Amino acid sequence: MKISIGSNIIEGPWGGGNLFAISLSRYLKTKGWDVITDLSDRDIDIILMTEPRKYSSSGNYNQLGISKYLILNPRSLVIHRINNCDKGRNTRNLNKYLTRANKVADSTIFISNYLKNVFIDRGLIKNKNFTVVMNGADSRVFNTINRKKWNKRDRLKIVTHHWSNNYNKGFDVYKELDMILMSGIDNTGIDFCYIGNIPENFRFKNTKIIPPLELKELVREIKKNHVYITAAKGEGAGMHHIEAALCGLPILYRNSGAIPEYCNGFGVMFSGIYDFKEKLIELSKRYDYFFNKMKDYPYNAEYMCSQYEKTFLEFIKNFDRNNLLTRRIKYLIIFIKELFLNIKDIILFKLKIY
Repeated sequence: MKISIGSNIIEGPWGGGNLFAISLSRYLKTKGWDVITDLSDRDIDIILMTEPRKYSSSGNYNQLGISKYLILNPRSLVIHRINNCDKGRNTRNLNKYLTRANKVADSTIFISNYLKNVFIDRGLIKNKNFTVVMNGADSRVFNTINRKKWNKRDRLKIVTHHWSNNYNKGFDVYKELDMILMSGIDNTGIDFCYIGNIPENFRFKNTKIIPPLELKELVREIKKNHVYITAAKGEGAGMHHIEAALCGLPILYRNSGAIPEYCNGFGVMFSGIYDFKEKLIELSKRYDYFFNKMKDYPYNAEYMCSQYEKTFLEFIKNFDRNNLLTRRIKYLIIFIKELFLNIKDIILFKLKIY
């Protein structure tokens, strides 16, 4: 079985989509799959579209390239993995663009029920062949080995990490946390470490800032801490909280987007800047309970990839390869439309709407 994963795998520190592509590619190869990342071969069985926005450095092709390929090779099954939406990116047209890109897909995989709700339950995507496969991180890298337990006497060390510098990653709460570091909470001193990129013109006063790190360095830095916080808004799923949870850190997480789906039962949830301090105190009091429970966190890459393979095989089993002429015509029409829409995309990109 040959699959093309439409991701441009990037070496060094990068976002969660890059880690997904690395994990899935590695797993499928161990199972005997032939894995490529472009559309150069004529005998591709499955095309996995992961990032259709053509200006994104993490995507190798989008619906334009796929429709062109399928005019000549209509036997290929197209699956669209949807991993974000407007709310998470603070954009206005991402939902609309992903809905448009999805017209080239035979099936759809969402990485959270939250995203399924955004696109399916609200009627944006009419594709009836869809499923949800939760994200997972590599437990060979992100694990509880050598994690540090808070002894209740030392300062409570809190950490978060984000590749993106989008303000929606939770900088309203991180700024508030930065302001209370001098006074601490409930007679407990606290430290906050931020790893990654920050918004332009954004400044911390008391927080330790570390630039993006390679995986092994990132894991070592995360494990120096006791609690992980994520205040991301409208996150389609994310990887940061999964990585921290696999490292064994109890999570203080925002009730927004898909984050509660991944963190429920493994920390304490807050709503925003007005209650996160109260919830942090609660987490500090229940720290031992959550510290012991983190070893049961289920979202690892091995399980995620096995679910992707299972889903691929189910989709391809039910894939109707009859009437190839109709498929060719369908994708010819999509290809022609996309050629004209490219002009619009260029304009919107320059206006920074997508």
